[in-house]
Amino acid sequence: MKIFPIFFLLFILVACNERQSSPEAQAIVDQAIQRSCNENCENATIDFTFRGRCYVSKRQGGKFQLERITTDSSGVTHDILTNENFRRYKNDQLVEVVDSMAVKYSNSVNSVHYFAQLPFGLNDGAVIKEMIGEAEVKGEPYYEIGISFKRQGGGKDYQDKFVYWIHRENYTVDYLAYSYETDGGGIRFREAFNPRVVNGIRFVDYRNYKPNSKRATLSELDEQFEKQELKLLSTIETEAVGVKLGANL
Repeated sequence: MKIFPIFFLLFILVACNERQSSPEAQAIVDQAIQRSCNENCENATIDFTFRGRCYVSKRQGGKFQLERITTDSSGVTHDILTNENFRRYKNDQLVEVVDSMAVKYSNSVNSVHYFAQLPFGLNDGAVIKEMIGEAEVKGEPYYEIGISFKRQGGGKDYQDKFVYWIHRENYTVDYLAYSYETDGGGIRFREAFNPRVVNGIRFVDYRNYKPNSKRATLSELDEQFEKQELKLLSTIETEAVGVKLGANL
């Protein structure tokens, strides 16, 4: 067994913690974001309906405000997540929320906005991108890009892993897969459909699939998809999408 000096082991630990995106993967993601956003996503107000709730995002020069508005028999609940904090209002009255629930609500609000505006979020500072390889799905050529997250700034679910299939010619994100740890963990594969451009920003909906085994490798799910070995769980549709370029925060 080899024995390494302590300073060498420390160097390895630091290097692992500071792992960066590969230049090739970064360039491909940059192209995908450009294709989807047309340089509009960083300064825009976007609203849409998802499963009966209204969502609004406002972004301006690095600042953001993500909102979720729920209307039911008890009135209107308005959740607001910003760079600084999370706030909940019930019928326009500020509600005190304990820290543990604030984290839960924040993750829930952020998750819907994140998926609705992909691939924009892939250049967040905590994202690590790597080139996995190339693949062909339904006769079309794709780059396979692996996504992981740094512990620092990666959020509660920093251990989640993703693979994105980005078209090699038009740089659209047509498929993605991810593994998650919460609620016992699991693996999902999504197929994009219904692409449309609203005021310069591209949006898609998804068909959400599940493999037969949690041991499946993310990068092989495209093959299982083509063999019709995945189970369709749901469709994920953003309705009544509106985009206003510019935002006031």
